[in-house]
Amino acid sequence: MAMDALYLAIDLGTSGMKTALIRTDGTVVGWEAYPVKLIVTADGGSEQDPNEWWQAFITTTKILLRKNPQAKNKIIAICCSTQGEGTIPVDRQGNPLSNCILWMDMRGAENLKKQLGGLINIDGANFLKVLRYIQLTGGMPSMTGKDPAGHMLYIRDQHPDIYAQTYKFLNVLDYLNLKLTGEFVASFDSIVTSWVTDNRNPDDINYHQGLINTLGIDADKLPEIVSCQAVIGNLQKEVAEVLDLPQSIKIVAGAIDNTAAAIGAGAVKDYLPHLYIGTSSWVAAHVPYKKTDIASSMASIPCAMPGKYLLTALQATAGGNLTYLRDNILYHQDELLQEADVPDIFKVLDQIAERVPPGSNGVIYTPWIWGERAPVDDRAVRAGLYNISLKNNREDIIRAFLEGVAFNTNWLMKPVNNFLKEKPRKIHIVGGGAQSPVWCQIFADVLNLQVVQISDPIQANARGAAWIAAAGMGEIDLQDVSGLVKINQVYHPKQENCKIYADKFRIFKKIYKQMSPIYKYLNG
Repeated sequence: MAMDALYLAIDLGTSGMKTALIRTDGTVVGWEAYPVKLIVTADGGSEQDPNEWWQAFITTTKILLRKNPQAKNKIIAICCSTQGEGTIPVDRQGNPLSNCILWMDMRGAENLKKQLGGLINIDGANFLKVLRYIQLTGGMPSMTGKDPAGHMLYIRDQHPDIYAQTYKFLNVLDYLNLKLTGEFVASFDSIVTSWVTDNRNPDDINYHQGLINTLGIDADKLPEIVSCQAVIGNLQKEVAEVLDLPQSIKIVAGAIDNTAAAIGAGAVKDYLPHLYIGTSSWVAAHVPYKKTDIASSMASIPCAMPGKYLLTALQATAGGNLTYLRDNILYHQDELLQEADVPDIFKVLDQIAERVPPGSNGVIYTPWIWGERAPVDDRAVRAGLYNISLKNNREDIIRAFLEGVAFNTNWLMKPVNNFLKEKPRKIHIVGGGAQSPVWCQIFADVLNLQVVQISDPIQANARGAAWIAAAGMGEIDLQDVSGLVKINQVYHPKQENCKIYADKFRIFKKIYKQMSPIYKYLNG
C-alpha cells in the first residue's frame, strides 16, 4: 500500500461540489466545497446546470491545489462520487443539450405510464413487464418518473428536438467522467436506474435488448458500461493544463453516492448497514444476492464491491428538510428577516434542538417535502407539522424536524430488516447530518440501535471514491476498508427515550395512513 499516494476525490451532491485530497489509508489531507444551484422549473421540474458543476470542480480543485502545492506530483488517480439518477442528454462533442434532470424530477411519470402500461397493471406498469424487469434487473422504473428511465422518455416525448440531437444519455457520474477523459461510459451502478441492463451477474452487467425495446429508447444513445473500479483513461490534456496537473493521472470510473458512501462508511461486510443523511437519505447494506421487495420499493443492485449487490432503500428528502427550514421559514428573504448572515446555522439548530425534550413537546413533523420513495413510493404525499398549540415555539419545531426524519428512517427499517433476514445491532452513519451529535442520539433512540458515527462523516462519499480509486489502481482490496475506517463515537440508545419515540412513531405512521387520501386529492 503506497501510503504517500494521493487521490483527488470528487463528491458532487445536490447541494454542492466537494473535492478532496485523500491518502490510501483514508486520511483527508484537505478539501474544498462550492454550492450549486437547484433550478425549479415552472412545470414542476428539478434541474441543475452541468456547466455549473464543472466550474465548481475547477474552482474547488484550483483552491485545493493552491493550498496543498506538494500534492500535484503525488496524485495518482481521480475518482468521482456523485448524486445518482440524473439525466443529461449530450451531443457527439459531449456538450449538454439541456440542464440535468435531477433525481427528484417527476415530469416523466405520465410518459412512463404511457410506455409501460397494459391491460393488467401494477402502479401503472404492465404486470408481465414488471415481472420481466424484476427477473433481469432486480427492480423496475419508478412510476413517479424520478429516475433516468422516466427522464429519457420525458425528453423523447416532450422535447423531440433534443432527443434527435442526443448522442448519449449520461448520468451525473458519467458526465463528469466524460469531462475528465473524453470517454462516454457508465458504471455498473450509474446505469442501473435506466432499467435496461441484465444484472443477474454482479460482475458482468450488460445491456438487455428486450428491456431497451420495452423502454423505447434507441440503444445507440446509451453509453458503454464499465465496472466501478475500471480505469477508463488518463486526464484529458485540456483539463490537465487548466489544473496544472500531469496528464498521466488515471481516471477511475467511481460510483454514485450510495455506493461510494457504503465504502466510505466502512460498511463493506455483508449485512452491515449504513445510514446516509444528506439532502436525501438512504439505508444501504451489501448482500451476496439479488433480491427485490416490491411492497417496500427496495432491491439489491450492482455496486462497487466485486461479487456483491447493494440493498438500497432511498428516501426522498432528509437534510433537505433542514435546508427548507433555514431558507424558507427561519431565514426567508423578506421583510421579517433581520439578520441573514448567521454563521454555521446548522450548529445553532443543533444547540436549540438539544434544549428540547424527546418528543418535541408533542409536535410531530412528517418530512415528505418532495414526495416519498420508500417504504412507500408516493409522489403525492407532502410534509406537515402536527399538534402545534399555543405552548409550542420554534425550538419544538426545530427538534421535530430532526425527529421526523428519524421516524421516517425507522419506518424503513422493518422492511430493511426483513430484506437482510436479521435485525442489525448497529448502523454506521455518514453524510452532513451525521455531524450532529444531537441527531445521532435521536437516531439511536428512535431506531433502538447503536449508531456508529464515522470520523469526518461529511467526507464519506469522497473517501469512498478514493478507496474505489485505490482498488482500481491495485493499491488495496475493498475488503481492506473495514480495517481502514475510523470511528468518531458510538451512540447507544437510551431506553427511556426509546419508549417515548415508540409511541410517537405509531402516531407518525397513522398520520400517513389517514392523510394519504387527502394528499392524493391535493397533489395527485
